[in-house]
Amino acid sequence: MDEKNETAVREFILVGQLHLLHQPTLIFSLLFIVYMMSLAGNSLIISIVKLDARLHSPMYFFLCNLSILEIFYTSTTIPTILSISLTQEKRLSVASCLSQIYFLHFLGVTECLLLAAMAYDRYLAICRPLHYRTMMKGTVCLSLAIICWLSGMLESLILTFMTSRLLFCGPKTIANFFCDIPPLLKLACMDTHVNELVLSLAGGLVVLLPFLFILLTYVWIISTILKIRSAQGRQKAFSTCASHLTVVGIFYGTVIFMYVRPSSLYSSDRDKLVSLVYTVFTPMLNPLIYSLRNNDVKRALKKVFNCKISSHTVKK
Repeated sequence: MDEKNETAVREFILVGQLHLLHQPTLIFSLLFIVYMMSLAGNSLIISIVKLDARLHSPMYFFLCNLSILEIFYTSTTIPTILSISLTQEKRLSVASCLSQIYFLHFLGVTECLLLAAMAYDRYLAICRPLHYRTMMKGTVCLSLAIICWLSGMLESLILTFMTSRLLFCGPKTIANFFCDIPPLLKLACMDTHVNELVLSLAGGLVVLLPFLFILLTYVWIISTILKIRSAQGRQKAFSTCASHLTVVGIFYGTVIFMYVRPSSLYSSDRDKLVSLVYTVFTPMLNPLIYSLRNNDVKRALKKVFNCKISSHTVKK
């Protein structure tokens, strides 16, 4: 044991280079643009919801929470990816690696639960419209949001603590763009079956259960929408759900692929591509999806920009 402690790894080397990345400067520029678009898009969603009183509803309250989460989420991973795209190597201490794992899972789990809360909101709005105002009061929305954030914090704390108990004595190269639990389990020089079991159980509880809940709510939602006699009414009801369903499909598809599977199925290059989708592109796509597919958001955007143009003209 003493001999192992003497050779214990004190830092990890992130090597996220894919075989296709022959233009590191170009990749850095593209990733930087995507990062700025993600920050700007999510900040814009928060701003217009705050400025437009018509968007002060449970649906947009949860959307603001989602946008705040995406800003933190991208800031946890993309700066590291940007560094790797230029240097092709990033050294992180074990403590820094564990910190990144904590925030990655904290925010990821919170997003899973927030998407489930948004599905519940849509279910009440469409299937139980007469009870919607009483069942989705401000205090209820706030309580649901707090539960989502606290659950993510607790789950991540457990997984990060268990990962910190592992012994790493070489190799120390992680074939990914950021620290995550599956690659670390492959580097541990001790038995990791308990960690794999807890990771799978956590994946089932905070990924599969919310996902199944979302699917169940949409079965009820779609069956209710199909009973609406007016074609215009059906179209309006579908449009309020289309953005959320698109985000759920992209996010849950990649997360389930990454975490709800045996460790024997991990593949370095394939996993790096998938991890880029849910850490880089999904946070950028979310505000685009909600602004392009949501008439309320589009109207609020036009109102905000028209007000700015008018005020600028008056000043002149």
